[in-house]
Amino acid sequence: MTRPADIFRTLTHGVYVIGVADGKKHNAFTAAWAMQVSFDPLLLALSINPRHRSYPMLKAGGGFTVNVLATDQLDLAAHFGQSGNIDKLADIPWRPGKCGAPILEHALSWLDCDFHHECPAGDHIVVFGRVIGGAIQRLGDPLLYRDTGNLDAAQDLFPPSL
Repeated sequence: MTRPADIFRTLTHGVYVIGVADGKKHNAFTAAWAMQVSFDPLLLALSINPRHRSYPMLKAGGGFTVNVLATDQLDLAAHFGQSGNIDKLADIPWRPGKCGAPILEHALSWLDCDFHHECPAGDHIVVFGRVIGGAIQRLGDPLLYRDTGNLDAAQDLFPPSL
């Protein structure tokens, strides 16, 4: 029998560092559930747990950044995947996007988004952002979620069978 965690690893999607800001407070976290959902307007969707400490900052700050990680940045995915009240941006070069959310200097590319709307989705909330800026910062291939193994311990969250 194939486990749901193994089946879901066959869905291809990247690994991202999502930046948020509320005034002088900044944070960033690793996410894999982000995707384009519209051309006109140009919208991205991001799934976030409403209990995540960055969710109120995203809402209050009115936007977020999506920093696309490259295949050689698994260490950054692990770094920003840490929980707790540490300053994850302390030793990482970054600059603020238009809404103040962090753009990582060494990410493969980035997108800056204004909050558009949101809707509930099970134990998460899907946040939609209107893309207002972005750039490719270096050449390379994006890091894929399937290549991270069980870095985020999500394997334990799936039901044992379908």
